Amino acid sequence: MKLGIVGLPNVGKSTLFNAITKAGAESANYPFCTIDPNMGVVDVPDSRLQILRDMYDSQKIIPAQVMFYDIAGLVKGASKGEGLGNQFLSHIREVDAILHVVRCFEDTNVTHVEGSIDPKRDIETIHLELILADLETLERRRNRLERQIKGFRGLKKEYDLVLKLIAHLEEEKQAKSCELEEEEISLYNEMQLLTSKPVIFVANVSMEDPEPPVLEEIKEIAQEEDALVLAISIQIEEEIAELPEEDKEDFLLEMGLKSSGLDRLIQSSYSLLNLISFLTAGPKEIRAWTIDKGTKAVEAAGKIHTDIQRGFIRAETIGFDELIKAGSMHKAKELGLVRSEGKEYIVKDGDVILFLFNV
Repeated sequence: MKLGIVGLPNVGKSTLFNAITKAGAESANYPFCTIDPNMGVVDVPDSRLQILRDMYDSQKIIPAQVMFYDIAGLVKGASKGEGLGNQFLSHIREVDAILHVVRCFEDTNVTHVEGSIDPKRDIETIHLELILADLETLERRRNRLERQIKGFRGLKKEYDLVLKLIAHLEEEKQAKSCELEEEEISLYNEMQLLTSKPVIFVANVSMEDPEPPVLEEIKEIAQEEDALVLAISIQIEEEIAELPEEDKEDFLLEMGLKSSGLDRLIQSSYSLLNLISFLTAGPKEIRAWTIDKGTKAVEAAGKIHTDIQRGFIRAETIGFDELIKAGSMHKAKELGLVRSEGKEYIVKDGDVILFLFNV
């Protein structure tokens, strides 16, 4: 899973990136501190893995992973080359979802490019730049199709969809709100438009005021576009990142938090993108595999190796909770809890699976 962190300059993007990846990306109080997109890989927190490791006495754990991209701050005119220009917008096309950081705190020591705190205005600025960038992409595509369509009429569906999307975006509406016919969806998905990406608004709040009044404005915007909102004090996340692992839980309790912002971000991202994890277990390793909700067993097998998918025989499956309750895989088999599933079985979150195959 790839997540792109975007927003105006000085809203806390790079600080958030540093905190969740410990990658040490430069963070400073001036615009365009991030010149190239920083990238960091983070393990997906999953307490089930250690429990399975203890049960199997496995040599190692391999968790699922998330890649974060910290993309330079966008400003008015970014789509036309203002600030650091649209070179950064291309990086957003690579991600599965956008984490849009919005500043919700006052601090005279940290400048705001617009001079004041106004989340609604800031969100509209980013939205407009992404819309303008998508328009530029679609207009190039339209021009190309106009040249090609004379010799190949099969391009008409794509051409009509491009015109439809251009008209929609010109009304300053995001691509994701455009009503599509069923036969248009696959073409639309191929276009990878910036405003088609699912979004999580990360409201960067202060430690002293975790639920400022402006948070309601962000929630209203999110509701309109089926986005999620997470209020996170990036300052707290920065402090958590510097603590030894054994002290983090106590710190969270002191702050009145059930989990870190990173955990909530990843959980929300999985929910937003309809992702789940299945597990494989053995003496060598315990591993989590990320798949789309609704994935069939044979397709899940292909996540591990194409040979397993090609030679799929069956999947010996048990839910994580059932396995833990039984106490061991051997006992679970004795109790008849391990199921033999075929290719069409829909994998569930937390399924512990052994794939049998023959190539």
